[in-house]
Amino acid sequence: MAETINIVFPIFDNVTQLDFAGPAQFLSRLPGAKVYVAAATEAPVATDCGFSILPNISFADCPQAAIICVPGGMGVAAALESRGLIAFVRTQSAGATWVTSVCTGAFILGAAGLIDGKYATTHWGYTQLLEKLGATYQHARVVRDGNLITAGGVTSGIDFALELIAIISGDDTAKSVQLSLEYNPSPPFAGGTPDTSPKNIVTNLRARFYDAAAARMQAAINSVT
Repeated sequence: MAETINIVFPIFDNVTQLDFAGPAQFLSRLPGAKVYVAAATEAPVATDCGFSILPNISFADCPQAAIICVPGGMGVAAALESRGLIAFVRTQSAGATWVTSVCTGAFILGAAGLIDGKYATTHWGYTQLLEKLGATYQHARVVRDGNLITAGGVTSGIDFALELIAIISGDDTAKSVQLSLEYNPSPPFAGGTPDTSPKNIVTNLRARFYDAAAARMQAAINSVT
């Protein structure tokens, strides 16, 4: 029988559900996996796409994680000021084998002092802010620095999960999970990164959303550092 591997996803209001639902779906297939979706209480937590998620454990009752994965989302700027969340992430990470994040979850790790002096990545709209928390941005979809693994925006969480499954349980296990969940991306358009998307799309999206969002994130980082 496989040894139990506790996998903990701390969540907060206005989290991006795919940031944790993607890796949770894949990591739950890791032999011995036990998934905990933790929050300050077990009350429903609003996502940033209009519905709520029901945690299955509170921060106070959560067991020690072997893998902690911090998701991102529109709520990260506010979450940086949540002492309970940051303390939970810091404490859990101290005893975890793997400390990980998806998207802007990297900034929550940063607020907990966990990316200082490390290579890391995050969503492309915010990469310039990693240095404010002591990290060095590495241009990659998934970045590993020791036991720290950071993934880029949203869907990259699935790639990170498969990489981690391979590290822990071998390539064949990861390939079996990938096949089981039929992960074979074939998007209708080239793009998905600033490097591969039309310049006008990148420019318009930055102006319409990410310039202001990054400014809000910077203000939140400044308030906690």
